[in-house]
Amino acid sequence: MRIGIVSQWFHPEPAPIPSNLAEDLAARGHEVRVLTGYPNYPDGRLYPGFRQRWGHVTRTAGITTRRVPLYPSHDGSGLRRAANYLSFAATSALAAPRFLGGMDVVYVYLTPATVFAAPALLRLLCLVPAVIHVQDVWPESVTSSSMAPQGFAGRLMERSLHAVMRRVYRMSAGIAVIAPSMRDLMIERGARPDRVRTILNWADESLFHPVPDSAAARREIGHRGKCTIMYAGTMGPFQNIEASVRAAAATADDVDLVLVGSGIAEEPARRLAEELGATNIRFLGRRPPTDMAALTGAADYQLVTLRDLPIFRGTIPSKLQAALACGSPVLVSVPGDCAALVEENGVGMASPPDDWRLLADRFRQAAKVPADERREMARRAQHLYQARMSRTAGVDQLEDLLIAAAIREGDQ
Repeated sequence: MRIGIVSQWFHPEPAPIPSNLAEDLAARGHEVRVLTGYPNYPDGRLYPGFRQRWGHVTRTAGITTRRVPLYPSHDGSGLRRAANYLSFAATSALAAPRFLGGMDVVYVYLTPATVFAAPALLRLLCLVPAVIHVQDVWPESVTSSSMAPQGFAGRLMERSLHAVMRRVYRMSAGIAVIAPSMRDLMIERGARPDRVRTILNWADESLFHPVPDSAAARREIGHRGKCTIMYAGTMGPFQNIEASVRAAAATADDVDLVLVGSGIAEEPARRLAEELGATNIRFLGRRPPTDMAALTGAADYQLVTLRDLPIFRGTIPSKLQAALACGSPVLVSVPGDCAALVEENGVGMASPPDDWRLLADRFRQAAKVPADERREMARRAQHLYQARMSRTAGVDQLEDLLIAAAIREGDQ
């Protein structure tokens, strides 16, 4: 089958889903064409060795990739972020009819939602059906951001985006969502129930996999023989790092908290830890992705946090897949589906989000869990990942969804 992939992010950017899908579909005998931008994520700077130009096409391992120019930016400016999204929407739409017009179906990695510009044009001009893989819910992912306008302009933008997204869902021949509650929301907003399927994301398995605990990794995270909880990832306004710092400071006798990563919330968190005199909190800054499996294996639990916002109740943060792929027990302070998944499968503990005192209680409980019980949690974590979140499981389901959409639309 001839399958197109439209994604603003693609290898060598850290976007495992569209990149892995392209590789595996090509390996399964499909003709695969990828329409993407020039790599600049996550720092907003063009990767070394790339120069933006029109008509850049490469062919590797059965995959034909067309890159189109865009405005590179990933800072806190709403205007520059909009320019990044809209520039790719415009250039990909211009390139799509000639590059993807002969495809049987197009897979759309739908983040941001502006990526749908090219598939919409393909649908209109070439009758190519599109299957969207919804990664975040619009307009909430925009309107919940500090970059969104306020007042009348904000309300107008929200109403306009709601109307656009309803049209996107109705136009799509298939919809993959990353959490059960997100499926309900898509149907509520106009998607046909028989076309929506929950397919959990997978981790980059070349980076995240079980690694035996090592003395070197324990030294790296400063393991002192005490229960060690590690947070790894972006430290931004949505992650509520402050609550994690306060919870750790309140449980200094029981746990150590190690924070790996960076973001705009890192410096305020460092200052808060210093003000609280929390000597059990260590900030490691960013570490190479290739180091993360070993660091994860050296900690006792991985911490996953998000603020209690409606947008997050129907999502599974990618940090959860990364932790489970490494066979690590987890502590989650996330609303909705994520907490239910963890507790129902016995792979860790959940705490209501945005309440550092309850999170501190979970830290204390986690520290009391016997080593053999933690090992059983780790075994269940790896089993859950392989059964429901692995790359193979995800690609199998996406391939089935793409084939079904192509057949259904072709028969009409």
